[in-house]
Amino acid sequence: MADRPIPADIAGLSFEDALAELETIVRQLEAGQGKLDDNISAYERGALLRAHCEAKLREAQARVETISRAADGTVTAKPATFD
Repeated sequence: MADRPIPADIAGLSFEDALAELETIVRQLEAGQGKLDDNISAYERGALLRAHCEAKLREAQARVETISRAADGTVTAKPATFD
């Protein structure tokens, strides 16, 4: 699944919209209803949505910077780390 490109309909989603759809899929799968083929398709779409959300989070993290001021008054910016 990791080698599979993200379809355009998913790539165009915001993080929030992709996450909401992923949550809906998870609830449907947890309910255990539906046909096997439909559930497999939903699982595959969910995996693609998850990958899209993770990519969006990585993009956001790369854009966030930590700004600090040294004792001498100089200001520096460095990539933030989230541990």
